[in-house]
Amino acid sequence: MADSGTAPAGLHLVAVPIGAARDITLRALDLLGTADVLAAEDTRSLRRLMDIHGVALGDRPLLAYHDHNGAQVRPRLLGLLREGRSVAYASEAGTPLVADPGFALAAAARAEGIAVHAAPGASAVLAALCVGGLPTDRFLFAGFLPPKAKAREAALRELGAVPATLVLYESPKRAAATLRAAAEVLGAREARLCRELTKRFEEVWSGTLPELAERAEAEAPRGEIVLLIDRGAGEAVTEDALRARLGAAMAAGSLKSAVKTVGDETGAPRNVVYELALRMRDGEA
Repeated sequence: MADSGTAPAGLHLVAVPIGAARDITLRALDLLGTADVLAAEDTRSLRRLMDIHGVALGDRPLLAYHDHNGAQVRPRLLGLLREGRSVAYASEAGTPLVADPGFALAAAARAEGIAVHAAPGASAVLAALCVGGLPTDRFLFAGFLPPKAKAREAALRELGAVPATLVLYESPKRAAATLRAAAEVLGAREARLCRELTKRFEEVWSGTLPELAERAEAEAPRGEIVLLIDRGAGEAVTEDALRARLGAAMAAGSLKSAVKTVGDETGAPRNVVYELALRMRDGEA
């Protein structure tokens, strides 16, 4: 912050809490209190946060800036920035630009040579990694998966090859379907469903993808959700190895039970194991 008590000219991307209101930095409060202009994905939630911390808006403008009005509001914000004003932008929750409409605003500001500053703080991605217990040495944030089944499956296949913990955002209504699709594509990887992080009903579900899918189908999770999926076990099991395991398992039980057993043992995608089992049964493999 400048000694004059005013925010420096430029765009300030201000992280706000994802749940607990006290998870805000002193610098964020300074910026919210001294910027010439405030912009927010959700003006009501920002006003509420400012009221909690005693930050007065005064006669400063507070503009709504979100996915639905970005094209209309962005020129006004850029005009204010060109005039040398300080603009503080806050997403609805967490860190701006992470699955957030602020990206286009920041990119446009940079393209015009306008200074862009970050006031880091709360992030649902990092909070989930902290409490999830899966490896954090390497992770990939993939945001929201496509809603359509085929596109979602294709995205999961692509992500499955990444040697890192996968971090996804998901809505409560789609959590069960996403977990089921992930189980079919990625197999029985360890996973976590983290809900309502930093809030009163914070909870972490632990288990394999099939286990979490079954639980979500029986007990629909509520609230904001972050999914963590462990990386693959290493080199993919060869088809010859799968064929050998399936042969033994199918001799001892049903095709369905053999597919489940081999999938759980190898971590191979269930649909791959199932298709090979069908070909073996029909004498095609």
